[in-house]
Amino acid sequence: MIRRVAVLPQPPLLIPELAAGAADECAELREACLRAAQRLTSASVDWLVIGAVPGAPEVPEHASGSFRGFGVDIGVSLSRVTAPETELPLPALVAGWLRERAGASSVRVRLVDPATPSGQCEQLGDELREAAAVLVLGDGSSRHGSRSPGGEDERAEGFDTGIRDALAKADVGALAALDPVLATELGVGGRAPWQVLAGFATDEDWAAEVLYSAAPFGVGYHVAVWEHA
Repeated sequence: MIRRVAVLPQPPLLIPELAAGAADECAELREACLRAAQRLTSASVDWLVIGAVPGAPEVPEHASGSFRGFGVDIGVSLSRVTAPETELPLPALVAGWLRERAGASSVRVRLVDPATPSGQCEQLGDELREAAAVLVLGDGSSRHGSRSPGGEDERAEGFDTGIRDALAKADVGALAALDPVLATELGVGGRAPWQVLAGFATDEDWAAEVLYSAAPFGVGYHVAVWEHA
């Protein structure tokens, strides 16, 4: 049974060596992510990770990889077992980096295609209820203000305010009701993982806490922890 859920963004800027001159600006976000990951480990040292990647490729267990493709050769591993390096998608890399710093033993990565319909996301979530600790990775809108990589859209603020409120209240209904079309228009990376969360967290009583919610680089980033009330 799922005992604790951590919801985090997945910007490469979480890794100090990749943040370069923005390392200090990322410090609050990074600290919140590490706190959430440590709380996840206190529930279980073995995590299930939900992320979104086009095509939803399978990620081998115990795999190792590197952030080399993002500019710095920083190696990570999905478990304490040594394994040959392979090319890992960003959610797996971020999960491996967090695992090592939060003291978890292993992470099992389950990816969903970002275009997966809402109902299929919820159905997948319903099939994943056996995990005790779940890490859900995904960013909000990439269209906040003049710094946004996707171009400014006035709807972005309202969308991410809704995500923050849903995470703060453990409102699975609000997450399940997210509009995939609007999410795509706003450059939202977390819609599908959040709707997987809606699938496995339904019919449960949760105590929820938001540790961070802002858009420091024009992208909405939310950090939250849910645990059984």
